Amino acid sequence: MKADLHCHSHFSDGKESPSFLLQRATVNGLTHLALTDHDCIDGLEPLQSEARDITIINGVELSCLWNTMEIHIVGLFIDTKNSHIEKLLASQQTQRENRAQAIDKNLQKLGTHGLMAYLQSLPCTAYTRSHIADFLVQEKICKNRQKAFKTHLGKRGRVYAAASCCSLQEGVSTILKASGIAVVAHPGRYSLSKTKLSSLLDDFKECGGEAIEGSYSNIDPTTKAYLSKLAEEKSLYLSVGSDFHDAAATWTDIGKFPALDQQAIKNAIWLHPKWHS
Repeated sequence: MKADLHCHSHFSDGKESPSFLLQRATVNGLTHLALTDHDCIDGLEPLQSEARDITIINGVELSCLWNTMEIHIVGLFIDTKNSHIEKLLASQQTQRENRAQAIDKNLQKLGTHGLMAYLQSLPCTAYTRSHIADFLVQEKICKNRQKAFKTHLGKRGRVYAAASCCSLQEGVSTILKASGIAVVAHPGRYSLSKTKLSSLLDDFKECGGEAIEGSYSNIDPTTKAYLSKLAEEKSLYLSVGSDFHDAAATWTDIGKFPALDQQAIKNAIWLHPKWHS
């Protein structure tokens, strides 16, 4: 078995189509693939309809607020027709659009027009700051995405607008209501001390969360070992995923991340009962 349980398509901030992801997964020898677009599930139906030799797991990545910090929670095995998940995703997408409109107003004050028309021309459902960064590069306002975030879209940026999203508790509980497994995405990438990360995981588990990502693209060996230890201590499953977005980014690929070591495999998410139900 070879699984990638975290990747993105052009329905959120990925560059590729669900068909491309499936083809790449096939070439790379995957047996299981979860599409986990940000706050949307539009890519799942076409992915399911095209899949032949790969098992597709219905997924989503929710932006959630925990202690004023945005934390991403992946939901796996979700029932996409569940009314609770449909309602939450509609709300999350509305909040994303409201943020984009606020940034658009700030841009117009600086003399730059056309952001919303640009966003509406894209094949995406969930607008992100990455899309806006691409617009700024296209309009030659910024040299590249990194500059766009530094000078315009970051907290000290010229057109910054704060994000609004559901709480950690609402995000996790909605995944559970949709019969899914809640997973903390890339826990080593947040600006959290070990104490605060432990506190996050305690709160996450209290909400009903069951897993953390124990391996992902570019994770360093020390972080990987620490996350494995945390999962053991807190009785959490370990998930894995590339967090793939763009084929042009050669440092990542579907299924490309370090394997869990032998000690960690005993907590692997494919041992969860839902995996076999």
